Amino acid sequence: MNGVINYMEVLVEEHMEILLKESNSCTCDRCKSDIFALALNNLKPYYVVTQRGRVMTKLQMTEQQFDTDITIEVTRAIEQVKNNPAHNVTIL
Repeated sequence: MNGVINYMEVLVEEHMEILLKESNSCTCDRCKSDIFALALNNLKPYYVVTQRGRVMTKLQMTEQQFDTDITIEVTRAIEQVKNNPAHNVTIL
């Protein structure tokens, strides 16, 4: 369906890029994908259709708890992947 996006993906990616710079973690594509998926699995999806919906989401993003929830989940995902990286795992 055109135009429908899970805006939580955008927000998680933004947080992930910032938090990865502050951590001593692998930033290969596999690790970043694993972090992204783990964090998203623990956050409620936030679907928007219009530009107005995106703007409203950005406004809600200023709410401390919303930002904190994303930061916590991305940080947890970074630590989990850092402790159990899959970039060297071969799938048969």
